Amino acid sequence: MNEKLKPLLAITMGDASGSGPEIIAKALADPEIISAARSVVIGDAATMREAISITGAPVQVREIKDISEASFPGGIIEVVDLKNINLGRLTRGRIDSMAGKAAYEYIKMATEMALAGDCDAIVTSAINKEALNKAGYHYDGHTQLLAELCGKPEVAMMLVSGKLRVSHVSTHVSLHQAITLVRPARILAVLRLTDETLRRMGVRQPRIAVSGLNPHASDGGLFGDEETKYIMPAVQEASLQGMDVTGPLPPDSVFLRAFEGQFDAALAMYHDQGHIALKMLGITQGVNVTLGLPIIRTSVDHGPNFGKAGKGTADPTSLKGAIKLASLMCRHQPRVS
Repeated sequence: MNEKLKPLLAITMGDASGSGPEIIAKALADPEIISAARSVVIGDAATMREAISITGAPVQVREIKDISEASFPGGIIEVVDLKNINLGRLTRGRIDSMAGKAAYEYIKMATEMALAGDCDAIVTSAINKEALNKAGYHYDGHTQLLAELCGKPEVAMMLVSGKLRVSHVSTHVSLHQAITLVRPARILAVLRLTDETLRRMGVRQPRIAVSGLNPHASDGGLFGDEETKYIMPAVQEASLQGMDVTGPLPPDSVFLRAFEGQFDAALAMYHDQGHIALKMLGITQGVNVTLGLPIIRTSVDHGPNFGKAGKGTADPTSLKGAIKLASLMCRHQPRVS
């Protein structure tokens, strides 16, 4: 494919104490990934060089100051170098506020690039929430942080693994709070975002299944009334707005039905309801997509994997999937030159 026709992706390096830099080195050495997009890493060049040495990836690093300087030569990973990691004091596999601060700076720069139209999408490698908070950035993860950087639009999380796509009404809150968030306005908003994102993924007429909250979707009110009071009104309104929505359906079968192809996505009512279903397919297989942002953002669906940091054995499958999905989504919107 002509290089100019490939989407331009800004890939954030993630937490330098974890395995994020290593999976980037592996992914960007893969011919399939090279052919999918033009990728530039936003990170620390010295850390990326060490990651290449650790993994043995057949690539080298070229430092650049701005993404516009990237020329995408073969065998080279180009890094917009923020020079914000002191390798002499970095201990892999341990929480470090220096790495948390640096990870924030990569995300902030990549987001600003995407908002300015300097890249087509951003792909984020893994961060550590505790390191981020120790550095003074009090977010529960990428989603909340990205929403703030993008002007605080209403956002939601979708996880993707193969044929299964799962959006979430809520994510990083207590189960008690999650139940209080199961309300028509929020459910309807996430359904709209899911429908829009599926179209960006090339699904022309999205079919969305909505999970119930209670066992058996309450079995006609035997096990709760949230389905009748809150979920059904949102489903009915979504249908009136032209969306193809079915539910609420029993949570113990809806995700299998979506995986089998009966639906293009399923809507989970809370974090674990959706995450467990998807991660049963493989902990390194999923891709995280943030819905509702004015930019395209995909990510690995796992943490920085401190246990494998520095060993070169971390699995890059999720990152590769995130790059390929970002590239797919870019094909349905104008690209930068």
